[in-house]
This record gives sequence, C-alpha cells and structure tokens, in this order.
Amino acid sequence: MITKRIIPCLDINKGRVVKGIGFVNLKDAGDPVELAAFYDREGADEIVFLDISASHEGRGTVIELASRTAEKVFIPYTIGGGIGSIEDIREILRQGADKISINTSAVKDPQLISRAAKVFGSQCVVIAIDAKKREDWSWEVYIHGGRTPTGLDAVQWAQEAENLGAGEILLTSMDKDGTKDGYDIALTAEISKKVNIPVIASGGAGKLEHLKDAIVEGHADAVLVASIFHYGKYSIKEAKQYLRSQGVDVRI
Repeated sequence: MITKRIIPCLDINKGRVVKGIGFVNLKDAGDPVELAAFYDREGADEIVFLDISASHEGRGTVIELASRTAEKVFIPYTIGGGIGSIEDIREILRQGADKISINTSAVKDPQLISRAAKVFGSQCVVIAIDAKKREDWSWEVYIHGGRTPTGLDAVQWAQEAENLGAGEILLTSMDKDGTKDGYDIALTAEISKKVNIPVIASGGAGKLEHLKDAIVEGHADAVLVASIFHYGKYSIKEAKQYLRSQGVDVRI
C-alpha cells in the first residue's frame, strides 16, 4: 500500500502566508518559513509554497524563500508562482527546493514541462492545475492565480502534462478553495483515474473527514491543507491519527 501524504500549503502574498476564499478576500496567516518549520516539527510529509500573485503581477518567485526555507525545513518542499524558465527552475532548486510547481508558464509554453523534466527529472516537475466547473459539468483550467480562463479542459490538460513529462499534478478546485466544505471529489477522482502520476487534492478541506474522502473516494495520493492547520483547528498529528483509524496508510 502506498503511503498517503499530508501537505500543508502556504499561499504567499507579499512575503506573508495568506488564506482566502476562492482565491480572494485574503487574511494574513504568518511568516512562511517559520510556519513551514513548525509543520516540519509537527510531522508534515512535505510543504508547498505558492506565490499566488507572482504570475498575475509579472514578477519572479522570491528566490530567497527557497534558501531561507532550506535552513530551517528538512522535509521536501515545493515552490511555485511566477516561474517561467529553465533558469528560474535551476536557481530555485539550487537554493534548496526539492520540486517546482508551474501553472501559467506551462499552459503558455507546454514544452517547458518537457524541457524541465529532461534537465531536472520528472520528479522535480509539479504541474499545478486551477480548475473551475463549467455549466456542462466539465472543468476549465485557469491561470494567473485563478484570474484568467484558458478554454482548456482540466482532465485533458492533466493527461497532456503527464505525457510531456510532469511528475505530479497539484489539482486545486477553485469552486471549493477556502470554503471548508470538502474537496471536489468528482474532479479529483476523474483526473486521478485518467493519469498515472500522483495527484495532490487541493481546495476545500474543513474537517478531517474531507481528507479521507479525497484519498478514498477521490483516489488522491496526497491532500493539500491550509486553513484547518493555519488557524489551529486540527494538528497534523490529529489528521494522521484519524486517517490511520480509517484504514488510510500514513507516516506517523
């Protein structure tokens, strides 16, 4: 049985961790490196940092975040937001990150996925997909931090990303993000079924049952969690103990 991962997500805006609903109405949640170090001590499996306004504002990811984190965090961590070139990826990995996450730049230049996988290995390349439900119950890919619709079908784009060399999919439901009423199980299950690489479910965790549902019903390999950890509703230990009690294999 493959161990399922619990991954705190730190959305970064102007150097601070923030959390909102549907990518807007952001509230401050602390310093990213200190929060990541706390989650490392608490037993998180990985950390994801996403600079949520970098692509929209046309600036690069803050490189020093990678090096600051490397000094205090000893579990794998991913950095995404505003990454647009092989040079960006090289510098972020050189500073200590284990993986990079790309969304906007991958949609605009899909061959960036292939180039990155060839240079750094697929295991370093995470494709973030921000998806919103259409009226016909399919899902559309959005870029620029959820601001720009692309016309791309999310399921087809996930398959293409895998074919191009992506090693993992970070799948966020824009409809569910910040609502705390559960992940989009239908979206997660559909993409998990159609690709052979790990899928990280993101958007909507409000209670521990939601984590189990994403893994058991949505067939996610990992769950991305923000609000319920950031504001102390649950600890990572509580989440893992609950999942284990429900028959989900996690690292304690």
